[in-house]
Amino acid sequence: MADVKLRNVVRAYGSVVAVDDVSLSIADGEFVALVGPSGCGKTTTLNLVAGLAPITSGEILIGDRVVNDLDPKDRDVAMVFQNYALYPNKTVYKNLAFPLLMRRLSSAEIDEKVRAAAKTLDIVHLLDRRPRELSGGQQQRVALGRALVRAPQAFLMDEPLSNLDAKLRGQMRSEIKRFHQDLEATILYVTHDQLEAMTMADRIAVMSGGRLQQYDAPGKVFLKPANAFVAGFVGSPSMSLVRLAVDTHGDVATLAGPDGFSLKLSPENGRRALKARGGTAILGARASAIAVSRDPGADAVRGRCYVVEPTGDLTYVHVLAGGSQFVAAVGHGAVFQPDETVWLTFAQDRIHLFDGETQQALEG
Repeated sequence: MADVKLRNVVRAYGSVVAVDDVSLSIADGEFVALVGPSGCGKTTTLNLVAGLAPITSGEILIGDRVVNDLDPKDRDVAMVFQNYALYPNKTVYKNLAFPLLMRRLSSAEIDEKVRAAAKTLDIVHLLDRRPRELSGGQQQRVALGRALVRAPQAFLMDEPLSNLDAKLRGQMRSEIKRFHQDLEATILYVTHDQLEAMTMADRIAVMSGGRLQQYDAPGKVFLKPANAFVAGFVGSPSMSLVRLAVDTHGDVATLAGPDGFSLKLSPENGRRALKARGGTAILGARASAIAVSRDPGADAVRGRCYVVEPTGDLTYVHVLAGGSQFVAAVGHGAVFQPDETVWLTFAQDRIHLFDGETQQALEG
């Protein structure tokens, strides 16, 4: 395996910049996930590494080689696609053997490598079947096996689980993570599913509008989002984000909004909020950081229950307050009704504050 580096990579289509000055360093044996909404540039970035599209400027290195001008076949990477891309009329054995035949290996070498890959992925019993006789998960294992037999320097995976149902996706997440752990493989993985990225990757790269927004360990991205976009994209349900005015009353800073919304901030949060340009800050709070009650408490904010979503262990209560909507998590035994008056309390040590103009995180 090898490390992969992108240095100030740009891909433009005329006046449209699909990938805008992206720099990434993926260590040997590291699993990195590229995440973001549709059209953010993540698949284009993967295609640039694979050589399926030319870069406009910048450098891509695989190992110690600059590969900008190399054909895909010469980059020593293996791709796993969303649609599996298996040969329908070939058996699983022949699908796995095909890339080795192209390298003109001996029959004995091919057989050894095919059976070793099949054993690793637990598909030995499928070697004589054809793709149409396999389930979606089995086909995806074969696609992984075809990449594995090549022993590439890096694996590039483009939304490989998106065609599977929810239960099978969960199973295959575990399989791919174990695949990575056992082989210590270098993997660049594109997905729109943040759960895949959070549970599988060593680091995640969050993209929007062709630009890299944050690149860090999943826990760091979740707990300390670099900006409001990352905060709203990572996590389910999405973080509540509300733009509010920053006011001061004596030595106490508050966030104020329509309908009498007023949230007193702790001294530390107040210092952060006062750094906001233009006197506005974006309050961010995950559902777990908001308590909802029928009884007004100290520093509670009044709101109106809008929607109640039971999910089993937790119930998500959507509350209208300050002209915006907040989502709070409560235990499954709590019962709230639409349109009733409720009170919100925010955990001051777990709220996020972003600059109202730049949308960047306000540091203490």
